Amino acid sequence: MGVCVEGNVLAELLTLLKLEKIEENIFRGQSQDLGLRSVFGGQVLGQALSAACQTVPEDRRAHSLHAYFLRMGDARKPIVYSVDCIRDGKSFTTRRVVAVQKGQAIFSMSASFQVDEPGFDHQDPAPEAPGPEGIPSDLEFALQHRDRIPEAIRDKILCKKPIEMRPVDPINPFAPEKRAPTRYTWFRTIDRMPDDPAVHQYLLAYASDYSLVVTALYPHGHSYWEPSMQVASLDHAMWFYRDFRIDDWLLYAMKSPNACKARGLASGRIYTRDGRLVASVVQEGLIRHHGDPGRNAP
Repeated sequence: MGVCVEGNVLAELLTLLKLEKIEENIFRGQSQDLGLRSVFGGQVLGQALSAACQTVPEDRRAHSLHAYFLRMGDARKPIVYSVDCIRDGKSFTTRRVVAVQKGQAIFSMSASFQVDEPGFDHQDPAPEAPGPEGIPSDLEFALQHRDRIPEAIRDKILCKKPIEMRPVDPINPFAPEKRAPTRYTWFRTIDRMPDDPAVHQYLLAYASDYSLVVTALYPHGHSYWEPSMQVASLDHAMWFYRDFRIDDWLLYAMKSPNACKARGLASGRIYTRDGRLVASVVQEGLIRHHGDPGRNAP
């Protein structure tokens, strides 16, 4: 996950998510080429939320989004985001965003924003997990297995990333083992971020798509790196709770409660270092095993 160019990769990512306004409520975003030709789903999520945020008063923050990935996006082409201003109420604002590429909708999202209000407060406690100190990053892990990474995308994987991921007790994707469908990952941006809360929210949306549905493969001993596996996000829902900064360490606690019919469901809870629950995520993804003789034809 990242922009593999020289220079400030975090600034590049922020520019990518900021978007270009080309008409009232219409925005254009460039695409990341991660070596796979298809657009990273988190990029579309982050850009869509960025587009919606730019049509909402500054005193309202996103509290939920519900999205569908409709078609595979082309990483070589820009994406146009059209924002429909559904409702502007006293406390809540609703937006609908459609992402279009080559004249076709590739993604749709509804997002709701709310003014800051006091209210009851409780949460599930953060899981017990070792802190990020001393845990190798996903880039360090990839460098140890560089010869196993396809040469065509090696330069895209083995490069500096704008968001550092430190998975706790990771599974080797080149030698997967069967394991309970639970995954913990620490992450934060590599540099200080602007203070605008909306920027932190749409960057968190970007990061929330990273390897979430892969958790559904854990009990089956398979990996998304296998040529026989087809893994893709189908839908994505997210709820924002408390204030956070994505340039401080966050813990992404992921779990998959179900897999069947070539789909896997995964949920995630995102906590600050001091245990505050700041967001929840649910995603269903395609986990089609082309080596399965019982697989239905696409």
